[in-house]
Amino acid sequence: MSKKKIKALRLASLFLLILLLAPSLGETVTPPPIEDGESVVLRGLVLAVEDLEPNEETQDFVRLEQMVTVEITSQPFQGQQFTILNSLMGHPLFDLYLTEGRRVILWGEVDQGGELRAIYLQDLVRDTYLYLIGALFVLSLLIVGRAKGLLTVVTLAITVVAVAQILLPLIIRGYPPIPVTLLVAAGITVLTLVGTGGLQRKTAAAAIGTVGGVLVAGLLAFWIGDAANLTGFSSEEAQMLLYMEGGPIDVRGLLFAGIIIGALGAVMDVAMSIAATSHEVYCANPAICLRDQIKSAMNVGRDVMGTMANTLILAYVGTSMPLLILFMGYDAQFLTIVNSDLVATEVVRAMAGSIGLVAAIPLTAVSAGLLTVRKKKAFMQ
Repeated sequence: MSKKKIKALRLASLFLLILLLAPSLGETVTPPPIEDGESVVLRGLVLAVEDLEPNEETQDFVRLEQMVTVEITSQPFQGQQFTILNSLMGHPLFDLYLTEGRRVILWGEVDQGGELRAIYLQDLVRDTYLYLIGALFVLSLLIVGRAKGLLTVVTLAITVVAVAQILLPLIIRGYPPIPVTLLVAAGITVLTLVGTGGLQRKTAAAAIGTVGGVLVAGLLAFWIGDAANLTGFSSEEAQMLLYMEGGPIDVRGLLFAGIIIGALGAVMDVAMSIAATSHEVYCANPAICLRDQIKSAMNVGRDVMGTMANTLILAYVGTSMPLLILFMGYDAQFLTIVNSDLVATEVVRAMAGSIGLVAAIPLTAVSAGLLTVRKKKAFMQ
């Protein structure tokens, strides 16, 4: 198959996927109509702020009070102004110190007549800056990658939609997290690799290595996690799932599913790097034998392995730094630290993902060699 046909087929498949996913994207963007008697989340702009000293009844736990005038800037109550009391208690996570001109998120109660009965401060507006850095990310991909960068943006969007519209809803409905995650991870792998590499042998080799590595990570995490009696309730968010409406969630299964998704990106990166390099080696020397082809791919994999294993470990350490500092600050004993459910969970998460990454190297190298090299008999020489 010629390169032009491969590119045309790749673009056609991605365009078809966008058309198929467009209805679900539209459903998530279009807000539902507001009904009588329900609560709403609105955007607002701070017009004026007056700092007040707390009264005698609240001065023991309130550090500062602010009388804030806000104007609603989103429909259907745009232009309405309210005065609300903002209490600051000295906690950096929950305190929202407001200044004039600050944009905020408001929570309002709507009465039976469809009018706002009360308005409360919910949070600061942050999504504007998230959209900005997201736009810079997409722009950098397009500037550096050009057509390949555009394909990367499309495949990334498909990945986000697959997780948000397929994986998470299925888990919420009660489907077992591990099998569902493996199926979605396999689908993401195929779509991403085909979108970036096209329908080629190197893409098939990378897909085999990625799926195999992720499967090893998931099975290993499940085995070790079950033997170590990991509960999955090491985080506050996981504990809150016990009280979520809609039925019980398999939190332990969710833990292992998270390990699979967390390792997917790094494993895919390693597998594609090895498969692409193996393909270039063969193009440079079509007379190469199978043994030398696999050896070359393994050498590349060993070099990539060191940096990518560090990437996974450092990523998990980075998210756990407050916990590690807390342990060190209180001189906790090593035996206590290593046997805690939270630390054991993070260690299993990092080690299982890294082992899956290592397993993907020989799987990809052998697959790339078998799919590419014609002189199979030379392997035995």
